[in-house]
Amino acid sequence: MTAIELVALFDLEPSGDDRFVGHSPNNGWKRVFGGQVLAQALVAAERTVADREPHSLHAYFLLAGDPREPILFEVERVRDGRSFTTRRIVARQRSEAIFVMTASFHFKEPGFDHFAPMPKTPPPEDCPDPRKAIERLEGPARFRMKGMLDTIWPIDFRPTDLGRYTPGARVGPHQNLWTRIGEPLPDDPALHRASILYLSDMWLLDTALGAHGRLIYDNRIQVASLDHALWFHRFARADDWLLYAQDSPNASGATGLVRGLLYAQDGSLIASVAQEGLLRQRRDT
Repeated sequence: MTAIELVALFDLEPSGDDRFVGHSPNNGWKRVFGGQVLAQALVAAERTVADREPHSLHAYFLLAGDPREPILFEVERVRDGRSFTTRRIVARQRSEAIFVMTASFHFKEPGFDHFAPMPKTPPPEDCPDPRKAIERLEGPARFRMKGMLDTIWPIDFRPTDLGRYTPGARVGPHQNLWTRIGEPLPDDPALHRASILYLSDMWLLDTALGAHGRLIYDNRIQVASLDHALWFHRFARADDWLLYAQDSPNASGATGLVRGLLYAQDGSLIASVAQEGLLRQRRDT
């Protein structure tokens, strides 16, 4: 998929009052990428809000989406207040809810300003090409990662440590990587917000598995995002390199929790992320 196709992916079709239709790319995936439905839901909500920008969103993935079917996004105008606006978005396929999200919008105003410092890492130009990670994997994991790299473009990334891709490596429940949309995007701020949300769904659950010497490319593991939350703090372009610092404070009961911080190259914190996902060991392998 090219950047032009990504822009088209976020250009939803109107389908009545506060209703919009989105489609999925023909990239061979068996289910809709979570970042796609997140971004499309945000686009749908933003089309019902004027003069305010999203500052937080909380979503649940209810069912795996079918990429062969269109997705209907229904926006409920929950509240339009003096300072904040709230929208609830339900995504449906075949009349069944597959996803639900609540998004809050806020008009710009001055206030206190601080943020956690960016971790010290090599710059993206000094980090290895992710395709070198494939050479460290064995068996089905190698082919699964190659397939992922062939289909996630225009999401681009650079791992800061290839050691986590060594089979059986227990690297701790944390990782830092650089990511961006790898082709230039138009200047529309709403498009960059949607694109940042789109790529924010990548690599999170892999961070939780690292403490156990496993990767999401391991076919002995069943992995699925259950929910996703993101807070926008400052504007940044999605086609510039962003450092994604992730850590997993907990895994238990076949689920794992992961937190993420997205930094611009100047060190400013642009977004915070949290996600819980299913991490289940398959019994049929």
